[in-house]
Amino acid sequence: MKIALAQINPTVGSIAHNATLVEQAIAHAREQSCDLVVLPELCISGYPPRDLVLRSDFVAACAAAAKRVGESATSGITAVIGTPLPLDDGRVANSLLVFRDNACLDYYDKRLLPTYDVFDEDRYFTPGNRAVVVDIAGVRVGLAICEDLWRGEDAGFASRYAGAADPVAAAVQAGAQMLVVPSASPYVLGKHDRHVSIIADHAKRHRIPVCSVNQVGGNDELVFDGRACVVSPDGSIVCRAPAFCEHLLVHELGAGRADGSEGELGVERNIVEALTLGVHDYLAKTGFTDAIIGLSGGIDSALTAAIAVRAIGADHVLGVSMPSRYSSEHSRSDAYELARRLGIRCLTVPIELAHGALHEAINPAFSEMGERLLGESLPDLADENLQSRLRGTILMTISNRTGAIVLTTGNKSELAVGYCTLYGDMNGGLAVLSDVPKTLVYRVARWMNAHPELCGFERSPIPEGTISKPPSAELAPDQKDSDALPEYDVLDAIIERYVERHESVETIVCQTGFDAAVVQRIARLIDVNEYKRKQMATGLKVTALAFGSGRRMPIARGWW
Repeated sequence: MKIALAQINPTVGSIAHNATLVEQAIAHAREQSCDLVVLPELCISGYPPRDLVLRSDFVAACAAAAKRVGESATSGITAVIGTPLPLDDGRVANSLLVFRDNACLDYYDKRLLPTYDVFDEDRYFTPGNRAVVVDIAGVRVGLAICEDLWRGEDAGFASRYAGAADPVAAAVQAGAQMLVVPSASPYVLGKHDRHVSIIADHAKRHRIPVCSVNQVGGNDELVFDGRACVVSPDGSIVCRAPAFCEHLLVHELGAGRADGSEGELGVERNIVEALTLGVHDYLAKTGFTDAIIGLSGGIDSALTAAIAVRAIGADHVLGVSMPSRYSSEHSRSDAYELARRLGIRCLTVPIELAHGALHEAINPAFSEMGERLLGESLPDLADENLQSRLRGTILMTISNRTGAIVLTTGNKSELAVGYCTLYGDMNGGLAVLSDVPKTLVYRVARWMNAHPELCGFERSPIPEGTISKPPSAELAPDQKDSDALPEYDVLDAIIERYVERHESVETIVCQTGFDAAVVQRIARLIDVNEYKRKQMATGLKVTALAFGSGRRMPIARGWW
């Protein structure tokens, strides 16, 4: 049997567009004489459709589009198409429809529904309760969907399914000689390796080949990496599609290895490709063509700009340098050098005049209140934040005039401890680095500079001075991040343990040997700055737990 695994890039809610992608994939598979083509989970609606699934008209439109494609485009081929499907009692299933020769052969409803991290499928779907096996070219093919295969093992939630039926075992008991598994599984650092291991375990346990196809592309904060693969009964990878791009992986069962992919990308390149795809698709799917970035001369804005250029092209990226009285000369020159290397236009909008004008406007009120005047003595947090808010206002004003989206540049480390300003540097429509810790920001920047050709640049894109100088917000004289925060390798280790692993302060201190007062202070900062993160721009997710829809901490609370 010849099988095609079609990792396509659907847009959530764009039913007609997604149906066209499905039709094109079916046609391409037929051109290559395939017996079976498998599309991703919920490819007609796009994933995740979220509360669109609560609209009966939306679900009906998805089901009708899947039916139309299946009944008009499957002559001479079997196609497995993912769609939400209305049930007789008004509920909805996350389903696969199987068509051959323009007729529906069967359907399968997802049996295990993930409800953790960014997933909320219990809110929307009713689980299926039967195994489905279809005869295709003389082979009994069993169906499963995403979590039916992973069972939470890829994300540390295996206990959720303790005692639950095993959909894979049920398919094998029903006579499956191979398994096809459409998925819509978001990219997370390291998750693909866990997926391959889980697929291999199923294949070896049941002595059957397993064919997995994943959605590709970005939808809101989630990025999907594709990486369709076929795993043989001995657990080895027979073939695998490239990551982060649309691809039709074609394989004839029994033909031996045909792995034409580039293999594993490495952590830094994975991050670059994931963020590039996330930025490209967020802008394309929300109607933006251009982006604005405040260029401070620092590492975060430099990496954000480089990613943006990869995603939408230098002609569509505008840098804005906004020096203040505290900006160092090397920060200004690094910003301009970055723009030159990336080939982007860079405007200069100094904030000193506006900063002074606001002093004159606000200080009389502070004097009347008996409060310290802005800039009267340093440090002055209110005055530092005022500078950041001036810059945020400038960027948003240019955005309003041009229609370009502002890309915010804060990293996960800063957002964790509140080292950022509401209505200032947090302004914007997409937070590109919000799930990338500062130490990883440096690693990715150094990797891009070491491999410019892999990133589409003729030379190293980021000035060396930007990478080597001590990080600073430059909102006060001789200010450095280390004045307020521990070294970033320590800070990031605490954040990972406290946020992603849910470890207590005591456990972190015991296992790392870090100073207890430092750990306690960082944990407190993470807790009390939840209100800022609730107001941040949508941020691209690349780690196991991002500050986004997968983390739901209360703001007003009495337990710390």
